[in-house]
Amino acid sequence: MRHPSVPESLEGWWILHRMFDFDRLSWDELPADERTAILKEASSALAALKDSEDSDLGLAQMVGHKADLMLTHYSRNYEGMAHAQMVFDKLRLANYLTPATSYVSVLELGLYEATGKIHATLKERELKAGSPEWIQAFDEMVMAQAKIPHFGGRLWARIPQKRYVCFYPMDKKRGESVNWYTLPYEERAKLMIEHGKIGRTYHGLVNQVISGSIGFDKFEWGVDLYADDPMVFKKLIYEMRFDEASSKYGDFGDFYSGVQFSLDQLAAYFDGTGVPALNVLESAAVG
Repeated sequence: MRHPSVPESLEGWWILHRMFDFDRLSWDELPADERTAILKEASSALAALKDSEDSDLGLAQMVGHKADLMLTHYSRNYEGMAHAQMVFDKLRLANYLTPATSYVSVLELGLYEATGKIHATLKERELKAGSPEWIQAFDEMVMAQAKIPHFGGRLWARIPQKRYVCFYPMDKKRGESVNWYTLPYEERAKLMIEHGKIGRTYHGLVNQVISGSIGFDKFEWGVDLYADDPMVFKKLIYEMRFDEASSKYGDFGDFYSGVQFSLDQLAAYFDGTGVPALNVLESAAVG
């Protein structure tokens, strides 16, 4: 991206969210030994996706009618998402799960501030915008951002092991009277920097994963929030409503929230013996 109005970004994991409706009554009618065999097969297949350096897997019991179960797949390449989808769909367990919705995106770190500084530096060098020299210098400076430990760690961090998860997609408005994309770059950068300050006040309370979905799904971004207290989601999102980047320019899809659980709790979830737990120590050891 080299247009002066377009902020650069860095990309990491490919992310596939899949939500399912669970036919619990049909599942309960199965003999106990058959349920055990099906879950053993599923646990083995899902463990292979989670225990890999090139992928990760998150499980969550959704609360509400929109979906019962959410699987979050991380992959280092696009084909990895297709592989994870096929692996899961071939399981006998899939016979009792009906797709409710899905979302395809790629983990993204926006570089509004950094892109502005790069443009300013290239201007000081008196390089002509769009020239081969300008493009080469621009690309080199953007790639240098990916080598910053703070950025690199966030691009490839595994799924946060917090008890509660909230996922929602969002757009920036682009109507005739209110259009984010017609704002000058400097104004958009200022709004995003102010927007980010709110999130930083919740440091330590919530992990936020932003993923870009332009060209991959209906909305432009997906947002995952992870916390050990679900009330944090309400507080953070409500406070951000008063920020201009959201109040004036944000457009949101459905919100999905639930409880994350460990793979060894698969039977607890499907057999309904209790709300499945998140074994943080076990999960943290993976990868």
